[in-house]
Amino acid sequence: ERTYMKYYGVLAERFAKARKENGEMFDELFAQYYATVHRLETNKLRNVAKIFAHLLHSDSMPWSCLEYILVNEEETTSSSRIFIKILFQEISEYMGLTKLKERMEDKFLAQHFEGLFPRDNPRNTRFAINFFTSIGLGGLTEGLREHLKNLPKMIMQNQAGDSDSSSSSSSSSSSSSSSSSSSSSSSSSSSSSSSSSSSSSSSSSSSSSSS
Repeated sequence: ERTYMKYYGVLAERFAKARKENGEMFDELFAQYYATVHRLETNKLRNVAKIFAHLLHSDSMPWSCLEYILVNEEETTSSSRIFIKILFQEISEYMGLTKLKERMEDKFLAQHFEGLFPRDNPRNTRFAINFFTSIGLGGLTEGLREHLKNLPKMIMQNQAGDSDSSSSSSSSSSSSSSSSSSSSSSSSSSSSSSSSSSSSSSSSSSSSSSS
């Protein structure tokens, strides 16, 4: 079909919900289609994105499938960005931005959305913020914005922690060295004292013998 028909989405939903294995099969299909999305012509790309959006908003397939998407400049193409844009805009239309945001912040699913909202480095974080904002879903990036805002403070705290740890390690090493030196000095002093005592004793004995 040149245009998407909701009928196919409903049909896919019923098929996916008929058996658990069917839902898992759609998860595999999502991974395959996303990996080869650059080969699809625009109309087919749009239809595929919309049918997956229907399956996701109706919970007919696991949301964990979104872990296949990595939103950053290096790992997206113009085709994959169009796919992500249509997918999320369609889901937002079905669920509303507030409910979609709640789903994206679900603590049990958060690990599967790390690629969508990357925090591994500031460059990827900014890219994701700009991307979702440009498609009208900037509300999903509030957590990322907060993370980016607090990043300099977090870096300074980590550096201070590393510095303290290094200083503590150096101090401990110095203390250990000093203790070892003191112990060695004490041992040397004891040995010298013992030698002196032995010499004195020998001298006394020699004197007595001479008498």
